Amino acid sequence: MINRRKTRPVYVGNVKIGGDAPVIVQSMTDTKTHDIEATLNQINRLYEAGCEIIRVAAPTEKDAEALPEIVKRSPIPVIADIHFSPRIAFLALESGIHGIRLNPGNINNKGKIKEILQECKKKNIAVRLGVNSGSLEERLLEKYGYPSGEALAESALYWSEFFESVGFTNFKVSIKGSDVLQNIQANQIFAEKTDIPLHIGITEAGPAGKGSIKSAVGLGILLYMGIGDTIRVSLTADPVEEVKVAYQILQSLGLRRKGIEIISCPTCGRIEVNLPEVVKKVEEKLEGEDLPIKVAIMGCVVNAIGEAREADIGLACGNKSAILFKKGQPLKRVSEEEMVDQLLEEIQKMKEEENGRA
Repeated sequence: MINRRKTRPVYVGNVKIGGDAPVIVQSMTDTKTHDIEATLNQINRLYEAGCEIIRVAAPTEKDAEALPEIVKRSPIPVIADIHFSPRIAFLALESGIHGIRLNPGNINNKGKIKEILQECKKKNIAVRLGVNSGSLEERLLEKYGYPSGEALAESALYWSEFFESVGFTNFKVSIKGSDVLQNIQANQIFAEKTDIPLHIGITEAGPAGKGSIKSAVGLGILLYMGIGDTIRVSLTADPVEEVKVAYQILQSLGLRRKGIEIISCPTCGRIEVNLPEVVKKVEEKLEGEDLPIKVAIMGCVVNAIGEAREADIGLACGNKSAILFKKGQPLKRVSEEEMVDQLLEEIQKMKEEENGRA
């Protein structure tokens, strides 16, 4: 079991972050926020994939003016992403927004930041205090020479103390860089010194394939250490992929269960069925299925029911056929041609049983 770091709770709308809450999954829209229908369509797709909080960019007044309608119709809490402009921040705060993301490093005006925080406190709006390697303060760059993990942590601690000094505590912190080891170090230093909830992510992780691996390594290490109250996987891809990968990371560590987990063998010379095709078909058929079960597709008698004993259901394949099993017990032998349909039929029965209990 992972012993998660004890943090104080923060609420973004009705979603609790920190305290005894599970690790919350976030994403960000890639639409122009002033295109209200496109933005809401994407938010709904993300919600269906399991996204629990959504961030939208607000670089212009036109974007800020679209926020009231987006907030009104969004199925999940909305965070406005604010950079450089206190004026747009105040516009966003009038929209009914549930949270804002502030990067003090690119506003760099303590008086304005204090005013924004006072307004957030008045309206009970949460803040994500964002620190990243691209906007680190000059004094820290001079001190450390580059955006090191120590520099990022020092910036986050400095601004956290400033927020608290003006009486504002309804915030979480994100410390992000594209370097995995620096990112881990910065979050670790910060986590040891405060009980403030942490939003973790590897920023600019890259395209879906490489970015998913980079994120899994960086976020997985932090989560294993108990660090992280909410996450975003940042990919150059459809944001829905970010949500899917986030849940896969959390599920692999036993921190969240959402949807069906497929475990399957690597290919080797022992396999006597078209295992990649079987796995592909099962994966496609179960896309979007929320039933929290583990499905095993084992390729040979060596990797059979014994290795998949903990799976809820699965196939142990052999010579152009397979044993369909459930909870480690064989049900029946099925041919290669029918094995996918037979497996899906049993999963459907499990879903109906689960719905009946609910």
